[in-house]
Amino acid sequence: MEEQQLTRLNKYLSEAGYCSRREADKLIDAGRVTINGVVPEMGTKVAPKDTVAVDGEIIKNNKDSFVYLAFNKPVGIVCTTDTKVEKDNIIDFINYPKRIFPIGRLDKPSEGLIFLTDDGDIVNKILRASNNHEKEYVVTVDKPISQTFINRMSNGIPLEELGKTTKKCKVKKLDSHTFNIILTQGLNRQIRRMCTYLGYEVQTLKRVRIMNIKLDVPVGKYREFTKDEIKTLNTLLEDSTKTFQAKQSRNRREN
Repeated sequence: MEEQQLTRLNKYLSEAGYCSRREADKLIDAGRVTINGVVPEMGTKVAPKDTVAVDGEIIKNNKDSFVYLAFNKPVGIVCTTDTKVEKDNIIDFINYPKRIFPIGRLDKPSEGLIFLTDDGDIVNKILRASNNHEKEYVVTVDKPISQTFINRMSNGIPLEELGKTTKKCKVKKLDSHTFNIILTQGLNRQIRRMCTYLGYEVQTLKRVRIMNIKLDVPVGKYREFTKDEIKTLNTLLEDSTKTFQAKQSRNRREN
């Protein structure tokens, strides 16, 4: 069997639209994945004629018809695929006829745009932190917004609990209590933590854009990406992947 005909097991599950590579690694680690009825060793690759199953369910790798959804998540819905643990989960709420999973997350008290797909490879590309993809939010806080608040939010906030300082970002005041913010990183509860540091409390938080795709459906509804959106998205991802690879190559030369 030639090497190029073999596929890493986590990549196979990702390309089949079962889950992301990260989730696939967890399933493999837990011994829930089999190849031809046998639990494989870590690093085992899959041949075209192999039968891959998760918990006994055969997973077929069909790359031809991926689903890409733009969903307006309501407040109170959790971005998890673990339907057994969390009853207010995004998968049960949408009830889509194919197995899909969210790209990234949006906190339970937040609302707005989130992508769902069965294309595991695009998940990895979008989530890669080095890609600096823009995400735009509209946020309402509990007291009047000062120019000092805008300046400090824009220039980076030290988040000691995460051991990081936020990257510089674009922040614009919309009215006395509302601002627009465009981030290129996705730290845990980042905007809420930044506001708390400056003595403000977030009242509402809505994501209105991810990269080239804008929120344009009612709360609780979804739509498929247009062909033009997919084309532009793939171009952005291709460019950012090349930048990431060039950065890796440069770092190896310097070390």
